[in-house]
Amino acid sequence: MHVKRLLAGLAVGLGLASLGVGYARQRDFRADAQTNSITAQTQTQAPARVPDVPYVPTPRAVVDRMLQIANVNRNDVVYDLGSGDGRIPIAAVRQYNAKRAVGVDINPERIREANENARKANVTDRVEFRQQDLFETDLRGASVVTLYLLSSVNLRLRPKLLSELRPGTRIVSHAFDMGDWKPDRVERVAGSTIYYWTVPENVPANLKQ
Repeated sequence: MHVKRLLAGLAVGLGLASLGVGYARQRDFRADAQTNSITAQTQTQAPARVPDVPYVPTPRAVVDRMLQIANVNRNDVVYDLGSGDGRIPIAAVRQYNAKRAVGVDINPERIREANENARKANVTDRVEFRQQDLFETDLRGASVVTLYLLSSVNLRLRPKLLSELRPGTRIVSHAFDMGDWKPDRVERVAGSTIYYWTVPENVPANLKQ
């Protein structure tokens, strides 16, 4: 009788131990999954490569004039390539009532800063910031594109702009031109030059290169 009770006690003990091990393993698996998720998020936030240009914010007066020259309105979707702290996309929806604005920047620190600025401006429902390589961003949804890059970067970007953007899309660049693509308009504002183009219906062959 005592032997049976001893064996039954051992069986129960082993069963509980097994359950404990199983529960511990389950918790370990959950912890590992959470750790892997955090690691994956950290990896996606790392810059894909060195940025093409240093971060220099566009003066507020120039931001305003860029959006005015482009005649941004409630029908527009504005893409800002190299969006920095997000001031152009935020101004586009907040001051010029753009339907939507998208900022693209390769630097995760700038994306975090821009998202915080959008939150403070209460425009997160209409502004999106993407940590992406601007050469890999799909631009087909844009009706206005703003730039503050370099002439060399603009030239590399030009074929993409002309192949993905619809005819009539407006492009505004702070400080830098696009080589032999003559702008429709050039203005000097607060010591800066602003260049403005409209994507043509028929793109000349020399501009596609």
